[in-house]
Amino acid sequence: MATLRRSLVVSVLFTFCGGPALVLVLMPWYITHFRIPAGESHASIVAAIALIAAGLTPLFESIGRFVVAGRGTLVPAVPTEHLVVSGLYRYVRNPMYIGVIIALGGQALLFRSGHMLFYLGIVWLIMHAFVCLYEEPMLARTFEEEYQRFRNHVPRWIPRLKPWTDG
Repeated sequence: MATLRRSLVVSVLFTFCGGPALVLVLMPWYITHFRIPAGESHASIVAAIALIAAGLTPLFESIGRFVVAGRGTLVPAVPTEHLVVSGLYRYVRNPMYIGVIIALGGQALLFRSGHMLFYLGIVWLIMHAFVCLYEEPMLARTFEEEYQRFRNHVPRWIPRLKPWTDG
């Protein structure tokens, strides 16, 4: 059983030193060196930053929800004790991954980078494979009927228009 403090520490470390930092900071820097093209309009920059912020919002909301509601982390070594079906998870099963894709799209726009778009596609394919081949089977084994009910009512990638309520 993970304590709230341990879950918070593991989540913060993983977010800023692990997967999300690698995907959203290190690789985009390697691809673009964070260079905004000369002459880029302020409107385009603001739109790109808005997309990045919109993408980071579900990422951070999900991490917090995993710690508080799930009593665990997004790290498989310290998984949640409870299936998280609240917040953005009432609309879509993978809001964190969708947020990452939106943030990467914002970076591709900000840096006007076709290579970032290609990277975005690769990241989405890897996430989709991870979800289908590891995450969903593991959740089905761990949470059995609860996960099956959630899976039957909440789509994987395209959000519902109305939030799902269990019962």
